[in-house]
Amino acid sequence: MHFFFGYGSLVNTATHDFRQIRLARARGWRRAWRHTDLRPVSFLTAVPDNDCTIDGVIAAVPGADWLALDEREHAYDRIAASAQIDHDAPHPLDIAIYAIPSDRHRPPSDASPILMSYLECVLQGYLHRFGVEGVTGFVATTDGWEAPILDDRAMPRYPRHQVLAAEERTMVRDVLTDAGARILMSLA
Repeated sequence: MHFFFGYGSLVNTATHDFRQIRLARARGWRRAWRHTDLRPVSFLTAVPDNDCTIDGVIAAVPGADWLALDEREHAYDRIAASAQIDHDAPHPLDIAIYAIPSDRHRPPSDASPILMSYLECVLQGYLHRFGVEGVTGFVATTDGWEAPILDDRAMPRYPRHQVLAAEERTMVRDVLTDAGARILMSLA
């Protein structure tokens, strides 16, 4: 079977219809907030790091048809990563990870901020799947927290945004405060 490793919004199962989900870890990768000309805002990518391991999920690609997932992840390259993914499946799996090639991304800027609606979706997924420790681990294994974050909660721009409960919003606020994040107010 064909699987992908999700390390951002794909951890939040409310954002997709993939149902055969297992917790997993990717060795030799860390996350980074990055920007590419293929999207107007910054988002997560996986970057090689031999000294890091990131938590995430693996999910089966229905019918081994990568087309819809490749379309969703159009700014990334799909990279074979089976040997780097630890999981509890009883048999070997064909697993890919999506990453922006290093020559096609750069740090976020005020012109290409992280969307709060995207960040909240990611953190909610980690909270639901891995608990508070998972959120803490996510922050520790993600570079680029100095990036500007656009507060678009009033009119979410992320197409798969999720509604957060009051305690989840408090968790996001605390995480961003601890990370020293810089919040830009939306003009929308």
